[in-house]
Amino acid sequence: MARGSTTLTDGQSSRTNGLVSGFVLKLARHSALLTQERFAEELAVDVTTVQGWESGRRPLSAMSAGDFLKLCGRLSRLGAPAAIGRHLREAIEADQVLTTGIVAGDAWVDPESHPLAASVHRWTITNLILWPLLGRMPRHLHELASGSPRRGPTPTQPKLSTEARTRFLDHLLTIADRAQRSDEALLRRQAVYLLGFDGRPEVVDWLRTEWNRAGRHRPRDHDIAELLEARSASVALAVAGDSTHLYDFVDHMTDQAAEVANLNYWAYWIGELSDEQTNDDFMLTADTRSWAGSRLLRHLMERLDPASPQRPLNICTLHALIASRPELLSGRQAVRTSLTEVLDRLASTADLSGSERDQLAGLEYAIRIADR
Repeated sequence: MARGSTTLTDGQSSRTNGLVSGFVLKLARHSALLTQERFAEELAVDVTTVQGWESGRRPLSAMSAGDFLKLCGRLSRLGAPAAIGRHLREAIEADQVLTTGIVAGDAWVDPESHPLAASVHRWTITNLILWPLLGRMPRHLHELASGSPRRGPTPTQPKLSTEARTRFLDHLLTIADRAQRSDEALLRRQAVYLLGFDGRPEVVDWLRTEWNRAGRHRPRDHDIAELLEARSASVALAVAGDSTHLYDFVDHMTDQAAEVANLNYWAYWIGELSDEQTNDDFMLTADTRSWAGSRLLRHLMERLDPASPQRPLNICTLHALIASRPELLSGRQAVRTSLTEVLDRLASTADLSGSERDQLAGLEYAIRIADR
């Protein structure tokens, strides 16, 4: 492989390959109120097999497709949520990203074999990747956090050692810094976003340098790579505690193509655009009318927190969404009431920018004229 790349060996990958998926499996077993012994009995396997799955020592990714489908079906019939199959598949994908980074450390991995370059991630997979780093259970897994037959104190999240965490973050920095070709754009963008959660001063400095390279100037019209490079750098800096450049990015995002790309990005991110994508081109070409918008409206309303580091982008996106389809507010008094309450809280925030206040005024007007 090119540029001093590394590959994974079975021995290296087995140390971490099932960390997240094993923990999700444990949560699913808990949600079905099953002990390891009872679960093993139901599956006709030894209890050490279940223990290996849940600890990650025996990764679910090593299962045959048929056995994995049987496991998911059995879990649902035993009382786990019907979505458990999807949760486990996404957790396996998160494990692949984590394992690749931990094994490689600061070495390069060719994009042809890197899971961060394989597909455009949604929020569910991204939050699963971040779970062992941040300790926050992804919201979509809360349905699994029900009563359980736990015996004594047990871990509440998948955990990485300090060394493994550092190796993974070092790897993200390596690929974000070295992925420069056009066919490496997705790998770079997704690594840059994850780096926003690193927090180390040298990484924040690198993100500022990346913003100066990619985001200081307005992206060229219809250049999705430039637009998303600027977006990733500004969002990552906002997550790291510096929202200044996110305002700059929003101010640059004024042409129709950029607004369409931003809306399609969000629709895909939360799952309204259902087709899986392997590159970012769809954001410019997908018809925004191919997705309903109701789910995105709820998602954005839940995130209009005055203290959110991504507040300017969330307000801008909500404004663009309602402007493009005002019918989302028609005949929906409860939605308009909830949105009014959210906007009132935002309007009382002292540090709103002029553009944010203009967008809030536009949203308030859209509420007033709905159903006229």
